[in-house]
Amino acid sequence: MTSEHLTTPAAAQRTDTPERAARQLADAVTAAGALALTMFRADIKTWNKQNDSPVTEADLAVDRFLKERLAALDPGCGWLSEETADSAERLGRQRVWIVDPIDGTRAFMAGEADWAVSAALIENGRPIAGALFAPVTNELFLASEGAGTTLNGAPVRASARDTLNGAAISGPAFLLDRAMHRAAFDRRPRVRSLALRLARVATAELDVALASANSYDWDIAAADIIVHEAGGHLTGYDGTVPLYNKSVPRHGSLVCAGRHLHRAMLNVARDEFGAS
Repeated sequence: MTSEHLTTPAAAQRTDTPERAARQLADAVTAAGALALTMFRADIKTWNKQNDSPVTEADLAVDRFLKERLAALDPGCGWLSEETADSAERLGRQRVWIVDPIDGTRAFMAGEADWAVSAALIENGRPIAGALFAPVTNELFLASEGAGTTLNGAPVRASARDTLNGAAISGPAFLLDRAMHRAAFDRRPRVRSLALRLARVATAELDVALASANSYDWDIAAADIIVHEAGGHLTGYDGTVPLYNKSVPRHGSLVCAGRHLHRAMLNVARDEFGAS
């Protein structure tokens, strides 16, 4: 383990098991989603951050709510969120909450349904519990280490499809254009929330989901465990799983698919997408 993943000093862990942490995350994201809905399709302030990505009053309100709620559960955990100024303090924590208050802010601003509240608990660089709540469609995805994935309480599994032809795929248009050179995919609209796009693989609504480079921990951490506990795979083009809570919490291009399709899709990615 690198120096970026040091052990937290001994403390009473109120998130003592992944299953308990998942239940706590489920309660937190559903309450946060209800808060976001009070500002959805309303006249609220919006602006662009320094990287030109949009942010709204709702993003910040949900961020404050989740930070207070999750910090109270386990003060020994670190914190990383898209809408909170980052601190190197998290690098010394074994466990870290990783949060995206509204994943899919552009969809939220447009009054569309494909946005979600995303939260995960990371331990030593990998998620052990994750929850993703899409308030408009009332979908709660939940997973914890070794316990599988549920959607609104019902177990779900990633697709068992083993052929690329006809596979339902979603992602950035330029990647899908290239993928179509290799197989007759069933091309689906791009889900604007990346976390929600990946989670659709966990339920087999999608067979494959693609992400271009420069996603951040908060975009994918909850979806990562949701996919893996459903029997799917989320990796970089080199086939390795993402590691979280690094000093720079950014990732390269990603391929997400059911386990029978993942290797074949990696071959397409390497051949057709290159370093995209």
